[in-house]
Order: sequence, then C-alpha cells, then structure tokens
Amino acid sequence: MPKPKYADLNDIEKIEKQWHKMSGLHSREDWSAAIVRAATAAEIAANYAVRQEFAARSKFDRRFVDKLLRWANGIDGKLTRLLVPLHAGGEHENAISKLKALTEEMNTKRNEIVHSGNFMNRQEAKEVIAHAKIFVETLVRLHQPKFKLVDPDS
Repeated sequence: MPKPKYADLNDIEKIEKQWHKMSGLHSREDWSAAIVRAATAAEIAANYAVRQEFAARSKFDRRFVDKLLRWANGIDGKLTRLLVPLHAGGEHENAISKLKALTEEMNTKRNEIVHSGNFMNRQEAKEVIAHAKIFVETLVRLHQPKFKLVDPDS
C-alpha cells in the first residue's frame, strides 16, 4: 500500500511527520535544518488550533479559514492575528498569550536560517526545539489533551 501524499495528511499527521523529520536531522547534527522543521511543526500546530476553533465556533468553510491562515502569514501572524483574538477573555487566554515569547524566539532563529543562510549550533537547536515542543503541545492539547511529541533525543 503506497504511503499517502503529504498534502493529503491532516494537520496532526503533518505535525508528527515534521517532528519525526526534525528528530532525524537533530540526530545527524544538522542543527539549522532541525530548527526549520521544528518551527514548521509549530506553524502547522497554529493552523490546527485555528481550524479547530473556527470549526467549533462558526460555520465558515475550510477554504475561508485557509485564506485567513494565509492572510495571517507566518507563525507570529497566526498567533497575534487569529489565536490571541479567538481566545481573548476565554479560559485559554493566558496559555495562548504565553506562547508569544516562544514564537519570537523560534521565528528569529528560523528567519536567520531561511532568509540569511545562517547556521545554528547545537545549543540554539536545543532551545528552539524545546520552545517548539511547548508551543505545539500547548496548542494541540487544547483539542487533544493527551497529545505528546516524542523527544528527539529519545
């Protein structure tokens, strides 16, 4: 049976695939690529959380929500333009707001790699991966409380 195409995977499957790929890159000491994959998993988690919130709160179709995700442009935009307002005044407002600092750190390192060609070291990768893990698990657990990513060193 052929493996499904990446585009046909759901958000959780994409997160897990990115995290698995990141773990392999981490084990091969490809720190910069591991950071990009970890940040990508985090952005997909933001997509997942936004989609789940819109599905629960509205009748907007997926195409409209996908347009909002593209408009929000990047992990920071998805957090500040969509997730923070969606959770304003709600029970998860503090948890979502605390993700802002993690987003800034991940985005800074990711952008240094993909836009400037910078190379990162083991410590930088360790920090970004830890931030990405908290970010992903926080968002996904709002809708799937038992969700857990596998640590790259395990």
